[in-house]
Amino acid sequence: MRLDKLLADSGYGSRNDVKKLLKNKLVSVNGQIVTNPGHKADEAHDIITVDGETVRYRRYAYFLLNKPKGYVSSTDDPDSVLYLIDEPDKNLFPCGRLDKDTTGLLLITNDGDLAHELLSPKHHVEKEYAVTLKDPLAEEDLEKFKDGIVLEDGEKCRPASYTIEDDHHCRLVIKEGKYHQIKRMFQAINNEVIELKRIRMKDLVLDEDLPEGSYRELTEAELSSLRRRDPGSEEA
Repeated sequence: MRLDKLLADSGYGSRNDVKKLLKNKLVSVNGQIVTNPGHKADEAHDIITVDGETVRYRRYAYFLLNKPKGYVSSTDDPDSVLYLIDEPDKNLFPCGRLDKDTTGLLLITNDGDLAHELLSPKHHVEKEYAVTLKDPLAEEDLEKFKDGIVLEDGEKCRPASYTIEDDHHCRLVIKEGKYHQIKRMFQAINNEVIELKRIRMKDLVLDEDLPEGSYRELTEAELSSLRRRDPGSEEA
């Protein structure tokens, strides 16, 4: 692989940024200073350093963001969640979407294949939310979610599970992603969502101590879990 591409993929800026590093003799391969951007490097075996720091090659990036209110899950909006990600440009995008007033777990990546796996309706990936309601919860109303509630426009949801925490708070697990789905589900039982926070996507769980607006890299274990195909998913 070309050295400039390898370094750009590893988070050292654009190709032009990398060329400046090379020109300033800050890059070495196996102990030898390299200034040629087209130098062929083996990301698996060569020891590459930038200003004394060993390079850890990564083609893809994976970040767990605790999304705050006021940001949208798009790539080209002035209020995009991507403005919260202080990383070199790697063509990142949000995996799925959370409404502007919804908070919580949002996966930010540049891995289109993984995003497709997680978002495909065929794979029925679980997403868990903490929900705060305007009116007291009635168990008999929530029971309708188990069989797949019919929304006010006649659209039917897949079965969902829930846990009641108190009169105004519950956890809800869905396996699809219709437009404003959870708000519409509660509208169908004559209640109103006041606060909505995503706390889990598949096995990826939001850290309780990760402040809103902050993010972290996924661990290898978390990545492996996200890539694993669940038994209940349909074959593509």
